[in-house]
Amino acid sequence: MTLLDHEPDRSAATARTVRALQPLVRAEARAEAPAAGLDPADLEQTVWLRLLERPTGAVPGDPARWVRHTVRAEARRGRRTVRRERPYAGTEPAAPLVTGPERAALGAAEGRALRAAMARLPGRCARLLEAMLSPADPTYREIAGELGISQGSLGPIRSRCLGCLRRMLAAEVAVPELRGRGR
Repeated sequence: MTLLDHEPDRSAATARTVRALQPLVRAEARAEAPAAGLDPADLEQTVWLRLLERPTGAVPGDPARWVRHTVRAEARRGRRTVRRERPYAGTEPAAPLVTGPERAALGAAEGRALRAAMARLPGRCARLLEAMLSPADPTYREIAGELGISQGSLGPIRSRCLGCLRRMLAAEVAVPELRGRGR
């Protein structure tokens, strides 16, 4: 089902235009969205909405130029919105959107720190949490069989291990000093 299948009066030319422009719209949206603080899929969807808002059957004269112009205009609108919107009192601001190589580097560093801390856990905790974080996503039954413990005790052991890991990581993270206060 394509975007234009909902309205039978749309012309075949418009449908062909949508199919032809889809890679360009997606690429432009992915290129402009991060700087605007928008989700690329939302930006792409807005561009298609703008095309559908045009008078029935009106395909832009230069479709590729229209796509680039519309994506950039919607990205500008998104940046203005982000600058002007203020959170309600008592709410915390949203974390900045980090994508691409920066997110990959942060994720890898976080993963290494977590695995290093897990390796220092006492007893069976390291093996249990390693099994639970496995990319194979094993079931509780499989983990219990692998570790040689009952399936019913996995939850309580996991809870104790996570509590230990939480305390260990909290001790390692430096608490930021309040400004204006001396020691």
